[in-house]
Amino acid sequence: MDDNGVGRGADRGADQGLDRAEAFLGAAGGEEPAAASPERMAEVDRLGEAIIAQLMTIFDPEIPVNIYELGLIYKIDVHDGNTVTVDMTLTSPNCPVAESLPMEVQHKVEQVEGIEGCEVRIVWEPTWHPSMMTEEAQLELGLIY
Repeated sequence: MDDNGVGRGADRGADQGLDRAEAFLGAAGGEEPAAASPERMAEVDRLGEAIIAQLMTIFDPEIPVNIYELGLIYKIDVHDGNTVTVDMTLTSPNCPVAESLPMEVQHKVEQVEGIEGCEVRIVWEPTWHPSMMTEEAQLELGLIY
């Protein structure tokens, strides 16, 4: 087993939290994942929930919504050995926290008990759009009523 993907926020549906992320369980790149033991799947689920909880404590300094609900987290992969890769984006390439936010994400993920390390990759595809926010975030910002 190479990877156990936990989530990708780019394709957000009506489901929330880990339910939304669980839709993307599997190996990266569309490869068929090797069968994971029930114990490993439970561990990945636990780690995924804890990672998402940590990410929900990080707020965009210009928008009063956490980065997970903003839709900035596109993918979380928990690899064998419990290292993590996070693919995320920013609201714009000129974002004032472009240098500090990825480091904060890395630091927060590495604080999760059982995580051995974290790599954060900034990606620009798909381009972030307000429709990627959760319904709660859109309500908070007055984008839907």
